[in-house]
Amino acid sequence: MDYDIIVIGGGLVGISIAWGLSRCGERVAVVDEGDLANRAGRANFGLVWSSSKGLGNAAYSRWSRTSTANWHQLAAELKAETGIDTGFVQSGGFSIRLTPTELERGIASMAKLAGQPGMDAEGTPPLEYEVLDQAETRRRLPLVGESVAGAIFSPLDGHANALRLFAAFHRAAQQRGVHYLPHRKTTAIHHRAGAFELAGDGWRLAVGKIVLAAGIGNTALAPMVGLDVPLSPSRGQIIVTERLKPFLSHATGHLRQTDEGSVLIGESKEATIDHQRPRGSITAVLAERAVRTFPLLKDASAVRVWAAFRVVTPDGYPIYEQSESFPGAFACACHSGVTLAANHALVLPRQISAGALSDDLSAFHSRRFHVPAAP
Repeated sequence: MDYDIIVIGGGLVGISIAWGLSRCGERVAVVDEGDLANRAGRANFGLVWSSSKGLGNAAYSRWSRTSTANWHQLAAELKAETGIDTGFVQSGGFSIRLTPTELERGIASMAKLAGQPGMDAEGTPPLEYEVLDQAETRRRLPLVGESVAGAIFSPLDGHANALRLFAAFHRAAQQRGVHYLPHRKTTAIHHRAGAFELAGDGWRLAVGKIVLAAGIGNTALAPMVGLDVPLSPSRGQIIVTERLKPFLSHATGHLRQTDEGSVLIGESKEATIDHQRPRGSITAVLAERAVRTFPLLKDASAVRVWAAFRVVTPDGYPIYEQSESFPGAFACACHSGVTLAANHALVLPRQISAGALSDDLSAFHSRRFHVPAAP
């Protein structure tokens, strides 16, 4: 047993937790399928976004807002350790609405979100947002299309370069002594004599604690240690344009300009896993809405279009829990790996290292999926 904790899954969620555990003084290994895995990060839009999250679950709103606030520390520490700039910008985000109906729905949704019980807690950044009419939206974003009906703006929101973030975590983890073990798909987990035995094709490891962070793979691994992690793949597409002169310093919900000049356009959501090839009909809708939002994009060349699979729980909220049958086995699954990266790196690992998750995370236990229906 050369390690204190093994993290199963080397994607963005797994490597952020592994780096955080190393900061706690743990000896950590990451076992991972490698880049042949269906990484959710390939379809990640790169938003650090919390303002519109948590409708129906105030704990998720608080958790997301805390993570966006912690992102400043995360970006600074990763840059100090690796020299990699994650491109984090928190200049506020616009949820742009193309029609009056879209704007009315957005206003109603935000009002309902803000009015939920439990939205405020000590130490949690407040939910701040403004409703902007057409004139005010054009004043703040002069290049928006004439048909844009308005927007909802929140100073909490921002964006980052997800690929650089992924690279920074891996480099920082390696520098801290985390062992990255690729090409190891975990197919079996057993608990014997107080240790977890992990095995795959031609390899076997034993350790005192494990963290399941294998994305869709958690659905098969979780029952081996008395956990339940129901997940479904969610297919998404993103368009990347050529590099353009800077015109957008803020993130929007479906369009952002990177610090390198490219514009990312997304995100689609499809409940299918048939293939990863982009669908022309969806690409056309994404492009059409982008041009309506910022007409200058009509002359921009698309240099890349891709599709990939993300994961989502039945209600869209994360799962964090420790096995009651096999203490020391933890599960982590979520959809918003970039937004929550700061909490996964700076908050969650301290609790895993201590051997107990906080009461604040009880709202994300999988027992919520097994509540009997009211008569």
